[in-house]
Amino acid sequence: MQKLIPGAALGVALCAVSTALYAQSSNIDTLEKIRQTRTITIGNREAARPFSFLNEQKQPVGYSIDLCLKAVDQIKKDLKLPDLKVQYVTVSGAERIPKLLDGSIDLECGSTTNTKARQEKVEFSYTIFVAGMKLLTRTNSGVASHTSLAGKPVALSKGTTSEKLFTQLRDSEISTMKLMQFPNNVDAIKALESGTVAAFPQDDVLLSGLLSTRPDASRYTLVGDYLSVEPYAIMMRKGDERLQAEVDKALKQIYASGEINGIYERWFNTDTLKLPMSRLLRDSIMRPSKEPGIARVLGYSL
Repeated sequence: MQKLIPGAALGVALCAVSTALYAQSSNIDTLEKIRQTRTITIGNREAARPFSFLNEQKQPVGYSIDLCLKAVDQIKKDLKLPDLKVQYVTVSGAERIPKLLDGSIDLECGSTTNTKARQEKVEFSYTIFVAGMKLLTRTNSGVASHTSLAGKPVALSKGTTSEKLFTQLRDSEISTMKLMQFPNNVDAIKALESGTVAAFPQDDVLLSGLLSTRPDASRYTLVGDYLSVEPYAIMMRKGDERLQAEVDKALKQIYASGEINGIYERWFNTDTLKLPMSRLLRDSIMRPSKEPGIARVLGYSL
């Protein structure tokens, strides 16, 4: 005889089944799932400062989190769900797309670059930031650019555009470069600190964010030309058109009203980080777009 499932357990089971079905459906409608469950799940990063990171209370905060919460406010208003709950799931760079595709999260709010390759799997919001890839190295390393890396070990954060670009460079131009993969940016910079690697390529703003919390920041320097242009965006499941419309609607209102300036200042003009808004980001705010990132090294892709 089958055992009866208690009400609470049944609710959890139905919610899990609902999430899985929406993730697998060819006609995805996350808004309907949100309406039914009265919950939206945000994928956050642990240490992508100042975009998405855990504060001292282990709560997700940051520039991208603030923008996602503005989108949540828009959804609350349009679905007439003032009691909509927000849940967080911390994801790594390698996990963020799989977690989105399997329904574990509804929005990914971190430091994810919109690329043509990723567009085949997911949808992106309007651009929320524009970064560029550079090399972080120790000031006494002798590394001046990516062309200095022949025969040297290089740290790569798993699942990032830097991993893809430097794999291409290794396979075609700098065959003696030794690529070492790390699960996240924090472990990669630890390898640089210990001397295990000579350089760590990553988006300039993320590197600046990492250094902003370190008392020994003067021991490190960003070198070389920009190797990419990386427009960050909020990530959603492909085909999730109604959710995408809500997120874009919220962003357009924030941009048009000028509210974005205060949000930007909160995270990029602090005691430890001073980063004026770039011309590329100002252009993206004035004319919202979804243009993918590009590699500035001829013949390569992100």
